[in-house]
Amino acid sequence: MRTLKYAILGLLNKEPMTGYDIGKEFSKDLGEFWTAKHSQIYPELKKLLNEGLIVYEIQISGEILEKKLYSITEKGKEDFLQWLKKAEPIEPTPKDVFKLRMYFSNHLDITTRLYLLEHQLLQHQDRLEHLRKNKERYETIPPLDSDNFGDYLVLDGAILRETITIQWIESFIAYCKK
Repeated sequence: MRTLKYAILGLLNKEPMTGYDIGKEFSKDLGEFWTAKHSQIYPELKKLLNEGLIVYEIQISGEILEKKLYSITEKGKEDFLQWLKKAEPIEPTPKDVFKLRMYFSNHLDITTRLYLLEHQLLQHQDRLEHLRKNKERYETIPPLDSDNFGDYLVLDGAILRETITIQWIESFIAYCKK
């Protein structure tokens, strides 16, 4: 399945965007749980155009700079909504190099093991702080039908994930220090 297709259709379902704007979205809110590079986005936009799921209009910026402003078509909205309604089977557990190292960490001396754990802990604490700052923009839970509700929901899940990961690392550190 071309998941990037649906991420782009979802963004264009909110508002028309340029390819550059779509790329920026993957470094903001979407980037907290999904990534895409410009080198992936532009070929996908071409496929979506060929499938009749999006259209574009040329906008002139300055004297000669042209940019394409993409919009979703009715066919694109229907396709996006069909995908959105599908029940998704759980994904395989994502690969995690750090956890793989910790699985075999009995081969490490305690100093190295603690160094790796504390380094990982700091990174997760920084990420948690970043997520909490992002959540500050919401004074309350957004309405269920707003564009912000999904962002809030995923952000809340990311905060819980980081909180649990930090607790796991802290307990691992405590085991090592006994």
